[in-house]
Amino acid sequence: MNGLSKASFLPAALAAALIVSAPAAEAQYFSPADSGMMLVTPDGRILEGVPDNGDYVMARDRRGRRVLIDRYGTVLATEMRARNYYPRPPVRDANNDGYGNQGGRRYGDTQLAEGDGYGGYGNDGYSDQGAVTGAIPRAGSVVRVPFDNQAMPPADADNNGGGGGDSFASIDPDASAIENATPDEPVITLKNKSKNEITALQVFLDRQGVSPGAIDGRMGGNVTKAVYAYQKMTGQTFDPNDTDAILEQLRLSGGMPIINYTITPADAAGPYVAEIPEDYAQKATLTSLAYTSTTEMLAERFHMDEAYLKSINPGADFTVPGTIVKVINPGQTKTGSVARIVADKGRKQVFAYDANGGLIAAYPASIGSNDTPSPSGTVTVERVAFNPGYTYNPKINFQQGGNDRILDIPPGPNGPVGTVWMALSKPTYGIHGTPDPSRIGKSQSHGCVRLTNWDATELAKMVKPGVTVEFVD
Repeated sequence: MNGLSKASFLPAALAAALIVSAPAAEAQYFSPADSGMMLVTPDGRILEGVPDNGDYVMARDRRGRRVLIDRYGTVLATEMRARNYYPRPPVRDANNDGYGNQGGRRYGDTQLAEGDGYGGYGNDGYSDQGAVTGAIPRAGSVVRVPFDNQAMPPADADNNGGGGGDSFASIDPDASAIENATPDEPVITLKNKSKNEITALQVFLDRQGVSPGAIDGRMGGNVTKAVYAYQKMTGQTFDPNDTDAILEQLRLSGGMPIINYTITPADAAGPYVAEIPEDYAQKATLTSLAYTSTTEMLAERFHMDEAYLKSINPGADFTVPGTIVKVINPGQTKTGSVARIVADKGRKQVFAYDANGGLIAAYPASIGSNDTPSPSGTVTVERVAFNPGYTYNPKINFQQGGNDRILDIPPGPNGPVGTVWMALSKPTYGIHGTPDPSRIGKSQSHGCVRLTNWDATELAKMVKPGVTVEFVD
């Protein structure tokens, strides 16, 4: 059993062999009396003792921090200062609610007041929901995605490009950004809407199961496609300019689009990696392709563009537990049973249907390119892998840099296929996540269907082997 496949047994191993304290949520506030260093597990617990039996060793990560690892190389805990672990008590005064919100009546980072154009929503339940806490759930297991044991496609196979070898590329590591293709419907324009109002529209669509991609407060092709998908799903005409109606729907479906979130010790501890190299050979030397920062991790958790997360929290230190920041409130994950998937190459969008033909969800996607097009016709989902590693084989996949040998690349959200791989019946092709969610729908791929990690995970939990995938132009 290797270090990756034993990830699901880590909590039990820690409980049995290591002495751990209460989780972060139960930790006291930091006081000047607290000092020194401590080891914090990925789920936010403090290690109070380590058995001296040779099963655990200290090493340093790429950021220079000491980490406790087992003999398989699995990171069990990361060292951090006590003053950075315990949350600091909130500072309150007579003019605010302790979190910088005057009276707590805010629409994200905009103060709500009577006659401000939002109808005074702060007086009747439309105000910010206050601070929430939590951490990214860790995957229970790792599944490697082996491409090298699949049959080579025949040299004369029809993939809309002909030929074999590199034409049968599987994933899309370094595609150049391009503009969205113009949809068949008219381009939607918004009338004098602020970033907050566009954010509200994006969150509304996200909650309905018609993803706008990474939420960034901007009106673009992904939002336009989502609006038309919502109308297709509901059979109703939808006015994206009616902010009052959108805010009312948001109130009924989970609350305001921007809420407060408290950085936890687990959030701050990681583990993170210092950087993600471009070269696959260098990727293969790492133990994990994890997030590189707290902001990257939180942006994916809350369906956000990382730059937008930083922009609405100017001056915030995301590395300090107890820091309260503003995040998107995306609502509940879409559920259902998908019987048929349509990958629309022209729209750069994926549609998921139930057995009765009803549209369950729609997602922006990067699908193929002129040089390495996606398949045509209908294929099926053969298997689904969460938190997959990736086996790079230049004889079957694309050519990446100067790499000419098989490479085992570790799993992680910054891996070549992100957090999910849905293998298709056409060898080397699949539906998968991405390390660069803000480029979805705006870039080309090497033949596969690429979604944001959160959209790919949502879709993967609604499909099973045998679901059909139809590629349309």
